[in-house]
Amino acid sequence: MNASLKPYRRLGRRALGCIGLGLALSLSAQSSFAKGLVEFSPALLNRVESKFGRGAVMRLNALKDLVDNNQTVSEMDKVKAVNDFFNQVPYYTDPVHWKMKDYWATPFEKLTTYGGDCEDYAIGKYFTLRELGVPDDRMRIMYVKALDWGEAHMVLTYFPKPRSIPLVLDNLKPQILPANQRKDLVPVYSFNADSLWLAKERGVGKRVGSSSKLGLWSDLQRRIEN
Repeated sequence: MNASLKPYRRLGRRALGCIGLGLALSLSAQSSFAKGLVEFSPALLNRVESKFGRGAVMRLNALKDLVDNNQTVSEMDKVKAVNDFFNQVPYYTDPVHWKMKDYWATPFEKLTTYGGDCEDYAIGKYFTLRELGVPDDRMRIMYVKALDWGEAHMVLTYFPKPRSIPLVLDNLKPQILPANQRKDLVPVYSFNADSLWLAKERGVGKRVGSSSKLGLWSDLQRRIEN
């Protein structure tokens, strides 16, 4: 059963009028993520509603429904459900949405403010699939060059089996395709919670150490783990 954001789309744009308040709220709420991605207390949801409106609460509850209702489905069904869920959120660049040059948002921030750019889609999908039991070693967030757009881009890749060709979860193209069918993407580097890899053509790449080398990723994890 796939959770949907469609009924809530027109309820959330007021969030951009209170980004400063929202950042303070979302940062103070990150301890809830340490206890589980969707464990939102009534008090927290009340604060969310007061700052972002009822639509933000409905989106967080939709995320909870997604996680609760997909625990026992196949791993591939989990991947499809999560990809579809986050791809419904509107795209906005960081300067427009966060008033910052570059900001990596938590899933909580993406859903309450109802927007984000490519890395925020990949991050939301990654952490939600972790919550659904998909192992870290099956996933990598990948920095690529999008040839059709002539610019940097970020996607989530998922390995159905170890050493298999990964599938690409992308906000630009909703269809999940094997990486070797995405000739429009040139991999640069990839990472997950523990490791960092430099791309080696279109293979799995060469591990070059810990993903803690990525400052924005380390900052994101600190905020999530509080």
